[in-house]
Amino acid sequence: MPNGITLDKKGHLKSRTAMSDTMLLLTITVVVFFVMYFSAVLFLGGGFAKTQNFLNILNNNASLIVLSVGMSIVMITGGIDISVGGVTCLVCMVSAVNLEQHGGNLLTVVLISLGIGLAFGVVQGFLVAYLEIQPFIVSLAGMFFAKGMTTIVSKEPVRVTNEAFLAVKDTRIYVPGLGSYNKLGEYIPAYVEVGVVVALLVVVVLFCVLRWTKLGRNFYAVGGNNQSANMLGINVKRTKFMAHLLCSMLAGLGGLLYFLHVGSGDVANAAGDEMNAIASSIIGGTLLTGGVGNVVGTLFGVLSLNTIKRIVSSLGFDEAWWSNITVAAMLCLFLVVQSIVLLRKNKKK
Repeated sequence: MPNGITLDKKGHLKSRTAMSDTMLLLTITVVVFFVMYFSAVLFLGGGFAKTQNFLNILNNNASLIVLSVGMSIVMITGGIDISVGGVTCLVCMVSAVNLEQHGGNLLTVVLISLGIGLAFGVVQGFLVAYLEIQPFIVSLAGMFFAKGMTTIVSKEPVRVTNEAFLAVKDTRIYVPGLGSYNKLGEYIPAYVEVGVVVALLVVVVLFCVLRWTKLGRNFYAVGGNNQSANMLGINVKRTKFMAHLLCSMLAGLGGLLYFLHVGSGDVANAAGDEMNAIASSIIGGTLLTGGVGNVVGTLFGVLSLNTIKRIVSSLGFDEAWWSNITVAAMLCLFLVVQSIVLLRKNKKK
């Protein structure tokens, strides 16, 4: 069987090399995160030692987790999608206008979010998979289109006052036993927002899809080698289409979670989130060349990315460029690790 792709005893497709590389990169990501975070607790103390501050990383980045997971799916197949930030921004603005100016409700907001994601997924997936246009070019056009449409919907920020929406936005899910005492001796329970629960459920579901379904195995096979996957009877075009469709649908869902967190529509919403999603996927162990990746690693990639930003800020370097420089150095480190894995992978072939 070509290029490390094999069939198990039940005739199911699998790739031993891809799975071993995925576990290796996942292990490195998880170890780096825990070393980094516990070092911050040990040497910086303060906020890092409080459970709520850790949970706030999740609260503030629930949408980014969903976007990054979708990005990882596309990257596993060897593609990329830089329209996810634009889709998120468009979802926020259309949802805000719908609630404030057109008498919308929570159901219409959900339908708008998933509908926008579906539309982008169908169009971009078709162009990439069936017309074989480069995914970077297609998603770049998608990003510009989404940003332009956001401005057409409204140039001014739209703040939501809908009571039903605000009730969901302000809902807190308390985590027993993880609270802390303030300076007055009062116990403050730890909590997460609704978006965090949704984001973690997405991670769990997609982990299962990638690990135990035919579609998940096809994603890895197509990303590992298109020709080999085709020889094994996999519909490569349909698999790529499904990857882009799933990514855009998750971008729509991520837009909904972002909207639930900020409670407004603005042309500046989710600015740069497409780059943060790519960075989180790489840090999480997803290879840019495809065939290797894990959504659990992507979750830790998001946590690592935002933890390093908080560490830099805690050290007194509040200017934005210090965070950017640190993230760049972190990306370079993980790209070097990935290069070593690729060399190892090529030697096995």
